[in-house]
Amino acid sequence: MNGPVASLGMYDHPGQRAANDALWAAIARHLSGYGIAAPDALDRDRPVEAIWRDPDLLLAQCCGYPLVADPDLALRVIAMPHYALPDCPPGRHYSRILVRADDPAKTLADFAGRRVAINAPLSNTGANLLRAAVAQVASPDGFFGATIATGSHRTSIDAVASGRADIAAIDAVTHAVIARDAPTALLTLRELATTPQAPNLPFVTACTTPPAVIAALRDALHAAMRAPELATARAALFLTDVVPASIHRYHMLRRIGRSGRPSA
Repeated sequence: MNGPVASLGMYDHPGQRAANDALWAAIARHLSGYGIAAPDALDRDRPVEAIWRDPDLLLAQCCGYPLVADPDLALRVIAMPHYALPDCPPGRHYSRILVRADDPAKTLADFAGRRVAINAPLSNTGANLLRAAVAQVASPDGFFGATIATGSHRTSIDAVASGRADIAAIDAVTHAVIARDAPTALLTLRELATTPQAPNLPFVTACTTPPAVIAALRDALHAAMRAPELATARAALFLTDVVPASIHRYHMLRRIGRSGRPSA
């Protein structure tokens, strides 16, 4: 694509798209006040993984694990969101480990050798935090049997519900959105456990973005969190605040990927 690129595709379920559009419109207007060119619309035509690699990336939200585990991903962390999630302090999230409601297994250890659905191998919430949860009860290497890569948390939910898989870890924000907007998808499932907590998905920009533009982006995000006219949009996104951050907050995710333990 030509010109600057923006995406809010990590939490952009159908019921959230209007909210993301409103949020982006406010951010773009704020940037224009600094004389910074911004796209009129969010990029929804490409996978987020392709957008992360676009050298013209102005603003996106990125999964934290590929940020530190993929050496080809050249991004700069500019901010961290806070979400209104139960049992989570500001800036942290977790995954809900879901199984079928009629599955007789009682604990995570009971799922040794069973089929697991993950949205992507480098997903923090779908794979990396699940590995950390397994490490609390067994060696995570080879713990599960067949692994089904589904491409999305919603498809992982469907895989467990349909019996194609037995267990999946679902990002807590995504779970909250589905529970609110599409609750029937969860009717035949139950929560077995939750994973350890980790930093929320960061807002990022291309590594070549000038410092003055990064400062303007942070200011625009801060303003969007406090604009009264965006209250409905923020509620649709479960978004309560955005604070400055750097990649250092996410190094712990690489330790989980190596050892299965957040504190290793």
